[in-house]
Amino acid sequence: MPTKKITIDSKSVFVHKAILKPDFNKKSVLVDNPWEYVELWIKRQTNSNNALFYWQQAHGFYQATKQLPKTSSPLTAYYCFLNATKALLEIRNINYMDRHGVTGNSTGIASLSNENIKFQANGILAELSRLLGEPVNGEIFTFKKLIYNLSYIHRAYKLTYSSDPELFYPISDPHFVKIQNQNYAYFQAEITSEFYKNKNTINKLPSTLERDLGNPDKWIIRKKKRFKWVNGAANKANNLSRLTNYHKAVRTDIHFIYGSIDLWYFKRTGFGNAINKNSLTITFALMHRLSELSRYNPVRLKKHFDCQHNWLLSEFINLAPTQFIYTIACEITGQEFKIPGVRK
Repeated sequence: MPTKKITIDSKSVFVHKAILKPDFNKKSVLVDNPWEYVELWIKRQTNSNNALFYWQQAHGFYQATKQLPKTSSPLTAYYCFLNATKALLEIRNINYMDRHGVTGNSTGIASLSNENIKFQANGILAELSRLLGEPVNGEIFTFKKLIYNLSYIHRAYKLTYSSDPELFYPISDPHFVKIQNQNYAYFQAEITSEFYKNKNTINKLPSTLERDLGNPDKWIIRKKKRFKWVNGAANKANNLSRLTNYHKAVRTDIHFIYGSIDLWYFKRTGFGNAINKNSLTITFALMHRLSELSRYNPVRLKKHFDCQHNWLLSEFINLAPTQFIYTIACEITGQEFKIPGVRK
């Protein structure tokens, strides 16, 4: 079927980093860091003094995190995440119990498989999960299983635990196209890496995606489900509403890594170790567990840095603050953030 990229005000529509309220009309925000921009946005776009205070608190903890060693920094990193999440909940007018919403415990020797994390039914993390459309039913996961499900740390995970299957597969140009002469559109992207252009990759697609066999010279993947898109300025509001709902479903399977050049992936599903959770909730829960160890059992935390997974933990502690804050900044504002001065 011949298709054409859908556009809004002559601008092609690509997959957005924000899930909750992506603003497809706005241009990307080019900043070295999102702190001052989001603070200004909260002042201009909301009347929430609480949200502003929590965002400023998060910034303070973020700065402290950068100065601390890896056995201490999880504590301030977690409180950065906690306050940034509170800012988001305040802006979305979500009532929440002022408790963490997550807890953990240790068993046996210092191993990622022996650190257990429970998602509780109430609290900050529970409301973030509900806001993102995730189930909240007291699930318990090991630290190892949760960190396995993070795109931005997956390469480090695979180098540490090489026997576990790959979860994230790179894609390029994730966007939306309209079927010509029809009022329907859908998501599509391309597999451009020669290493992944094979049937094995296609077999790992989640059930919601398929290869577009109408273009055999390229490895195009697309979402099976369509949504209504009617050309014309009079249909803009309805088109945007349908696109936003459809986009949220797309982002269940499509994940990104923030960096100088944004990287997008589809996530393999359908087997036991794949968890259908957003990177925000996973990162929040993992850093909470490390903060518990930092506070109550720092000797055990130190032992984790004497194990096989030392580098994996170090990479998580180094990368998580940036990934979390940029992602939640997108959710707070509905806008895209990019590092200035970089072109594809």
